[in-house]
Amino acid sequence: MLDPVRHSVKQRPDLTFKHNKSFGRHGWLRLTPAYSVKLVQDIIVDVPTNVSVLDPFSGTATTTLTAAEHGNDAVSFDINPFLIWLGNVKCRTYTTARVQRSRAAVAAAIARVPVILFRDNWRPALFNIERWWSTTTLQILAAFRAALVEQFGEPVEDQGDGLVWVAFCRLVIETSSAAFNHVSMSFSSEVTHHEIEHVVDLYSKILDLVLSSCDSPLIGAGQVVEVDAKAIPDMGRRFGLVLTSPPYPNRISYIRELRPYMYWLKFLGEAREAGEMDWTAIGGTWGIATSRLTTWSPYGQTLPDLLAETVDSIASTDTKNAHLLATYVFKYFHDMHLHLSSLPNVLEPGAEIHYIVGNSTFFGKMVDTPAILSASMQMLGYDDAASRVIRKRNSNKALFEYDVTAIWPG
Repeated sequence: MLDPVRHSVKQRPDLTFKHNKSFGRHGWLRLTPAYSVKLVQDIIVDVPTNVSVLDPFSGTATTTLTAAEHGNDAVSFDINPFLIWLGNVKCRTYTTARVQRSRAAVAAAIARVPVILFRDNWRPALFNIERWWSTTTLQILAAFRAALVEQFGEPVEDQGDGLVWVAFCRLVIETSSAAFNHVSMSFSSEVTHHEIEHVVDLYSKILDLVLSSCDSPLIGAGQVVEVDAKAIPDMGRRFGLVLTSPPYPNRISYIRELRPYMYWLKFLGEAREAGEMDWTAIGGTWGIATSRLTTWSPYGQTLPDLLAETVDSIASTDTKNAHLLATYVFKYFHDMHLHLSSLPNVLEPGAEIHYIVGNSTFFGKMVDTPAILSASMQMLGYDDAASRVIRKRNSNKALFEYDVTAIWPG
């Protein structure tokens, strides 16, 4: 029988990453794993500003930035160095004097581009890079990057000039042949050849957009720190609200779309590094992260019965890779259970938690993500574990997004 509540739920594009494009800092870079500013605002609107907010899966720092805009102090966790860098760039306060200095230094860098254009400038070792940019465009981008480094240093050194590099990240995407269709990425059959004047003009427009969106100081304070969400330590502070959207168990690689930014900014040097990072992440599937599933074994956690039933149903299908994907689902919820077991190390008594998650299907077998997470929460001593449907994720009637909630009693 069709659930009448889910039947009435719409796709709601205002509750997806698409909504963020017109919201200042939130719209600097288009990253499909980002979730909606509106969704965070709707939850946090009635939260007192003296409540500290935690997002243990920072991603693009949507929660932390929104909380700081609301007036709360907020912290996010991540293991991806680019996302840690990006989140902190988003959450800084920038003075008018600092912005003016950046503009002047960028003007000096732009003047240098024609001078160093034909040097052997560094370019990233991104696999099949000519699929992304033509030889001409690559030459210009490499010279542009070299000129910015002369003025600002390498972005990984993070000398407070991140706005300039955020604009460069957007430049490399807008001059590429990559096409984005919801959460997928494809490439145009024809690689565009750009002229130096076009690239300079495009960068100037992007930089103006970025700089103009950060002229107002944030009310609260936001920070992104390197912490593995599977093993959260006691940090000497507590949080009264957890609001996050962890990776979904749907085999979408969360590092795939980040690669061009990470290579150009030297947060990645080779493909193996991306696989290692994805293996450490919950739900990672890039490169070696998939091959290692064949030898992975659990740590002996007691997990919900519903998970065992779900994994068995996937493994029992007469389909190639059924056992591999059953292991993937098992590892995802095993790691989420580890996360939920360490989360109380930083929770205040009575802390409220919200996990924005989606369900999945494998070989026609439903993975009821909200029900399995709720069961984990109940096993670990959380109170009032429940979930509500937020939106339909696509035209498939079975795929939805949920807000899984609970209270930590302390």
